[in-house]
Amino acid sequence: MNTIPPIGFGLWKLPKERCAELVYQAIAAGYRHLDSACDYGNEREVGKGIARALEEGVCTRDELWVTSKLWNSFHAPEHVEQALQRSLEDLGLDYLDLYLIHFPIAQAFVPFETRYPPEWFFDPQRPEQGVKLAKVPLQDTWRAMESAQAAGLTHRIGVCNYNSALLQDLLNYADIAPAMLQVELHPYLTQEKLLAFCAKHELPVTGFSPLGSLSYLELSMADEGESILKREEVTAAAQRHGKTPAQVALRWGVQRGTAVIPKTSSLERMSENLAVFDFELSQDEMAAISALNRNRRFNDPGVFAKEAFNSLLPIYD
Repeated sequence: MNTIPPIGFGLWKLPKERCAELVYQAIAAGYRHLDSACDYGNEREVGKGIARALEEGVCTRDELWVTSKLWNSFHAPEHVEQALQRSLEDLGLDYLDLYLIHFPIAQAFVPFETRYPPEWFFDPQRPEQGVKLAKVPLQDTWRAMESAQAAGLTHRIGVCNYNSALLQDLLNYADIAPAMLQVELHPYLTQEKLLAFCAKHELPVTGFSPLGSLSYLELSMADEGESILKREEVTAAAQRHGKTPAQVALRWGVQRGTAVIPKTSSLERMSENLAVFDFELSQDEMAAISALNRNRRFNDPGVFAKEAFNSLLPIYD
């Protein structure tokens, strides 16, 4: 597949016991874009769902866009290809469509046989030690990513959670320019300047957490009152178009020119999330929803790593 489908199926936090079935059902419902990662801890189950869909002829491999991500513990150049190969093995694939650096944070290496996925703690038995960092320049990691693409293990490479300064630096040294930036995007975090930078450099963008706080309530990283789906600007547009608030939020993201990767365990919502191409928000509706911006970042390692992992890991100032 040459172009990323604008609506993807996010795989973060899908429970292992249901993951294979949910991935199969998502593909059967029409999803052709799957957003995975080593750190999600369910790539083997994702692979089983993909394999079933391919075996039953629901789609062909060429019709799927599969993304995975390099975890922080594998930033050293000698570990990048190993990590990618492990994801391919778990997913049951010969190549990825896109491989992303998950965070601009290099952690100390944890061998596969010690613990996989490594997650954040270097030693979960000694949480007081927190996250152990490694002195690996991002440029070295990118060079290894380029080598992985040259070897045919992934068709494209890109980055997640980079700000504009890191992107500018990357563009200055990259022999292969990044094919994607994936960042948190929703009406409470519109990131206008970052999107303008990416547009200037023709860098496609995927927005994760496109529905805002929903994915973070169970992690106590958001409050019930922070739902964008209850805001009048969103609900009024939903009523006018005969759509749900979630469909309006996803349409807002797609209409801005970004791909979006909502997650759901509901078969009904799977289909609902795909049904955003038969209506268009007006300029006034787009502007009203964008005006909800409060620079509210739910997924910020500068916050959650300090609280959950006894470590200060700010990547956004």
